[in-house]
Amino acid sequence: MAGGTTTLATCWKATLTNGTVYAATSLDTDIVFSGRTYQAASSYKASNVDSSNELNPDNLELDGYLSASFITDADIQAGLWDYAAIELLEINYLDTSMGRNLIRSGTLGQVKTGRQTFTAELRGLMQAYSRVIGRLTTQNCTADLGDARCTNALGPFTFTGTVTSSTGNRVVSDSGRTQANDYFTGGKITFTSGPNIGLSMEVQTYSVGVFTLALAMPYTVSAGDTYLVIAGCTKRFAEDCVAKFANGVNFRGFPHVPGVSIWKAGGVV
Repeated sequence: MAGGTTTLATCWKATLTNGTVYAATSLDTDIVFSGRTYQAASSYKASNVDSSNELNPDNLELDGYLSASFITDADIQAGLWDYAAIELLEINYLDTSMGRNLIRSGTLGQVKTGRQTFTAELRGLMQAYSRVIGRLTTQNCTADLGDARCTNALGPFTFTGTVTSSTGNRVVSDSGRTQANDYFTGGKITFTSGPNIGLSMEVQTYSVGVFTLALAMPYTVSAGDTYLVIAGCTKRFAEDCVAKFANGVNFRGFPHVPGVSIWKAGGVV
């Protein structure tokens, strides 16, 4: 850096939540550093780093092209890159034995894609301290079905099936499904075969044999794909926790908190 001319290149390494590691460089040729190849196939441009002394999260953005085989629009839409651990560093590409200068480390925030490009927001380590932690007083339950606070066993409410048809990768039908309307509304479907294997999506609405998902699946859903689906809980006390799951004792809301009264002529509605 003290020289009149530098031979520095920036590199980034992403560790996905499933353990897969990808690495790329802004240089026009691959760089091998510490036994890892940083590929030039996904060149990118980094913004300035936004830092402060007020314990706010440090932020920067990476703009790049969807040209590398490991960065695809479908994978980003599928959430494979959500919360990936990121390291941004610079090295002397003519003498990698000089080590590295770690610019920033943190996790991926929002990732946006265009027709041929992506923009990834890198959030610094202080992001973890920006979360608001506390319990809200709400009429509906704040737990998720089957978690440690709910304690309900999911086995009796988990079902498997096979897709018989699909419309737009969002409306999925199974003619063998016989549960009543709304039984799976608010539940979760996970595909166990096909291009979407291992991916999950919330069920927005359910009528007998037909699931309408909250968002379209990123890959094609075809007849013959198998899935696992968990009954839906819309977090109501009487209708869900008591009547549907017989778990009223573990309800994590405040069902008897007074609501908003609307005054009209002649009394309260």
